[in-house]
Amino acid sequence: MTQPTDRPEGEREALERAWRAPRGWRLFSAVNNTHIGVFYIVTAMVFFVLAGILALVMRAQLAVPGNDLIGAQTYNQLFTMHGTVMMFLFAVPIVEAIAVYLLPGMLGARDLPFPRLSAYAFWAYAIGGLAFFCTIFFGESPDGGWFMYPPLTSKEYSPGRGADWWLLGIGFIEISAIAGAIELIIGILFTRAPGMTLMRMPVFAWAMLVSALMIVFAFPAVIAATTLLELERAFDWPFFIPARGGDPVLWQHLFWFFGHPEVYIIFLPAAGMVSVMVATLARTPLVGHRAVVMALIGVGVVSFLLWAHHMFTTGLGNVSMVVVSAASFMVAIPSGMQVFAWIATFWRGRVTFDAPTLFLLGFHFIFVLGGLTGVMVAVLPFDWQAHDSYFIVAHLHYVLIGGMVFPVFAGFYYWAPVFNGHRLSERWGRWVFGLMFGGFNLAFFPMHIAGLMGMPRRIYTYPGDLGWNGLNMASTVGAFVLAAGVLLFFIDAVRTLRRPEQDHGNPWGAGTLEWLPPRDYGVRSIPEVDSLYPLWREPDLPQQVEAGRHWLPGTVFGGRETLVTSMRDARPMHLLRLPTDGWWPLVAAVGTAGFFLLLTASQAVLAFAFGLLAIVAILRWLWGSDQPPPTAIADVGHGVRLPVGATGRASHSWWAVIVLIAVDMTIFVSFLFAHIHLSMAAEVCPPPGAALPPLRWPLASMLLLLLGSAGMAVAVRMLKQGGQGAVRLLTAFALLCAACALGFELTGHWKAGLDPRDQAWSATVGMLLGYQAFHVAVLMLMGGYVLARSLTGKLQTAARATLDNTALMWHCVTAQGLIGALTVQLVPAVLG
Repeated sequence: MTQPTDRPEGEREALERAWRAPRGWRLFSAVNNTHIGVFYIVTAMVFFVLAGILALVMRAQLAVPGNDLIGAQTYNQLFTMHGTVMMFLFAVPIVEAIAVYLLPGMLGARDLPFPRLSAYAFWAYAIGGLAFFCTIFFGESPDGGWFMYPPLTSKEYSPGRGADWWLLGIGFIEISAIAGAIELIIGILFTRAPGMTLMRMPVFAWAMLVSALMIVFAFPAVIAATTLLELERAFDWPFFIPARGGDPVLWQHLFWFFGHPEVYIIFLPAAGMVSVMVATLARTPLVGHRAVVMALIGVGVVSFLLWAHHMFTTGLGNVSMVVVSAASFMVAIPSGMQVFAWIATFWRGRVTFDAPTLFLLGFHFIFVLGGLTGVMVAVLPFDWQAHDSYFIVAHLHYVLIGGMVFPVFAGFYYWAPVFNGHRLSERWGRWVFGLMFGGFNLAFFPMHIAGLMGMPRRIYTYPGDLGWNGLNMASTVGAFVLAAGVLLFFIDAVRTLRRPEQDHGNPWGAGTLEWLPPRDYGVRSIPEVDSLYPLWREPDLPQQVEAGRHWLPGTVFGGRETLVTSMRDARPMHLLRLPTDGWWPLVAAVGTAGFFLLLTASQAVLAFAFGLLAIVAILRWLWGSDQPPPTAIADVGHGVRLPVGATGRASHSWWAVIVLIAVDMTIFVSFLFAHIHLSMAAEVCPPPGAALPPLRWPLASMLLLLLGSAGMAVAVRMLKQGGQGAVRLLTAFALLCAACALGFELTGHWKAGLDPRDQAWSATVGMLLGYQAFHVAVLMLMGGYVLARSLTGKLQTAARATLDNTALMWHCVTAQGLIGALTVQLVPAVLG
């Protein structure tokens, strides 16, 4: 539906004022997705280049046998940094970056719902990542591989700070990735254009939704693992030391529960991009759209059954290995469905061999070959032979470079006009593709053969009589050819993207909404969507949108705004007022990065000063976010009047806290798994020298936690009735209950003689207690913040997200306290 006449030109000017980008150095205070997305993409590509340079040095070392270009220690640092930077600082961030930049336009939204969270996530990633990479220039880099297996990375065998840089730096960077995932989940579910039902959503949005949900449940496991190993290194809590009841295999379980889903977290967004591009370049709708969506979901679910795919040589039981092997075969089915859908779309359409098409065809060839070798290593006897050989190196790169890098480069050629209206050079693009495709296959295909001939991974040199010489020289030449293609791409990109901006005119004839005329404010008016390819269904839709004939044709209150729509069928629900640019996300990111990095450098006082700075900055940016609207109802177009903002379950922030709780509970479950795993590995539980606290202490603690949660639940109800005094009293009561509950729990274990340094079982109990103590400290901060807003009159019936969200987190902490205490008490009885 459209309105019959053009909207006044003054509305466009008001939009431009509200969304105008800061100039000069103030651009670093921008929070709009069009700026943060560009920052994100550029930074991720910088890390891609840096990791590639490390790879070239390694290939130069391996070009000939007996080479002494670099030594063993330096080589260990290089392959550790190469893998870490590629996996943690390029692969996941680049797909999140592209999503931050493209998704609001693709969904018909003005911006994502938490712009400052996006800015914080980016700056934390950029600052932390660059600081981590710089360790290589000071000999402080980790050298235990990107997977950091203990006992090699324990204090005994890695006494320097390299492993600590990895553990604290990467753990913190993963927090940034999770923040980005929360932003994307809420944005995709609640800020789609009216009428864009879930099944009218572009496949890329579906892929990012599945990928972001996988981040929520996979990344917490590696945060838990890095926490355990850092505690072992810093405080001698022996989680992974067998002589004191620890188990190095515990690390592998936690790491690969993150690590194997991460492969699909990287691949699925790339597959989503492929689905969008294939349909446009073939000039026909994607074949089997619904089946492709189901395949994305299927891959996401099955990938969590595959973590032990990397552990076939660790001595797992036969049943476990057979189940995981079967799941490894099973995941090929939904992946294959997508490949056949793309081939069928190309077959049905009219394809021209432009640069993005060439990269997509190259992706098909490389990724399918990588998938076939993946099925090979799912066969147990073959995996036992090929494990830790160069065959695995080849397989990994065929899957990750073929499955992600080639689609990303296709996306650069396809979506470049969205940035400034200019296409990248078609002639240069063909050379870039030829060099990258030929160089990649020359570099990595010989590694399959070298691996089958017995060449192991992670060796810095080799004798000249093993038959590997020609294969390694070919791989080195191919790596430099591939690098030449990447260099040519960057030259073309810089040359093209420096041109003055112009309207792109939808050069590919695409049907999705990101090809509407781009502005800092996204779209002039938010379109009504009634098909999967709205620009194909209504060719004049861009003119309608620019004329302001759709939803929210201007700015209601003179600021930044977008629509919140229902989760399933995208009905307009309320008007969302968005924050403007500001420095607080950058300051918070500096504080967070400083805290983790200075802790690694053993500067505890400075570290906690930076941590305090981060907390103050976050509270400052939150202080102005939960405000009552100027009016309760606003006209958003079509004669429709919607509420301004929402509370409770209708609020986007309420759902964001639900996702955050899912992350938090997954970390907690990972710690519980560690406790149960080591309890089952112990000969006696509790082990000699350890004891359970008397039952009265945990029971008292659990009762107080329940009382505190009940108090917060009543406080939420009282605020709805305007009872500010009761809210303050109940919040203070809940704070007292939480503090006393923690005190009872700690007292009980202290009286039982708990010492986490004695054995691994005690260390896991100490970890659960420490995690609960951390959460009680968070509740103290959140409860104090609620009291401060109440005392200053900021907490109101129409502005109560602070209390609603705090109550949600309170219930989460209560659940963790109950589950943790019951687990510690009951596991010995069950095992006994």
